[in-house]
Amino acid sequence: MKDLFKGSLTIPNLLSVIRIGLIPVFAVLYLKGQLVPAVLILVISGLTDLFDGKIARRFNQVSALGKILDPVADKLTQITVAIILLIKFHQAQSPVINAFGWVFVVFLAKEGFMVLGGLAMLICNLRPGAAEMPGKVATVVFYTVMTLIIAFGPEVGALTNLWTMPEVLTGILVVIAAIMCLVAFASYVPGIKQQVGAFFAEKKAQKLAQAEEPAQTEETE
Repeated sequence: MKDLFKGSLTIPNLLSVIRIGLIPVFAVLYLKGQLVPAVLILVISGLTDLFDGKIARRFNQVSALGKILDPVADKLTQITVAIILLIKFHQAQSPVINAFGWVFVVFLAKEGFMVLGGLAMLICNLRPGAAEMPGKVATVVFYTVMTLIIAFGPEVGALTNLWTMPEVLTGILVVIAAIMCLVAFASYVPGIKQQVGAFFAEKKAQKLAQAEEPAQTEETE
C-alpha cells in the first residue's frame, strides 16, 4: 500500500483529482438546465484527461497511484454522463432519440463491470492494468461524441440555436461510441485473464507447499 502512494504528488495525479471534482459540477449544471457551462466543464474534463497522460510520460511522472486514479476518473465521468443522457434520451419526445437511449445501458454495464472487477482485483492485491491503446481511443471518442450531443443533440443540446445535429447522426455517433467501448473492454480481457491466472497459480503453489511441509517433517523425524 505504501508503494501505491510513492511519488504520487504529481501534476498528472492533480489533474485526475480535478477531473473527479468536476463530475458533480457538470451533473448539477446540466440537470439545472445550465447547459452551456455544463458543456464547458465537460470540455475541460476531457482536456485534463488528454494532458495528464502526456505530462506523465513526457516528464517521467508515471506513478502507481496515477495508473489507478486516471481510469477511475474516466469511469466516474463516463458513468455520470451516460446516466444523465440515458435519462434525457428516454424523456425525449422524438421516437428516434428515445429508441437510442438503450445504448447507454451498454456503457453503464461495461463501466460497472470494470469498476467491480477492478475492486475485486485490488482486494486480491492485484493492480488493474493501465489503459491499452483501444481504451485510450475509446475515451477520446466518448468525450468527443458526448460533448457533441450535449452541445448540439436534438432536445438535449445546449447550443441547438446554432446548429441541431440530425437525429439519425446522433444515434449513429452513440452506437459508434458504444462499439468502441466494447472494443476497449475486450482489450483489457487478456491482461486481466493473465493476472487472475497467475494469482490462482500462486495460491495453488502455496497450498501444495503447505501440504508438503508436514510430510517433510515426518520424514525428518
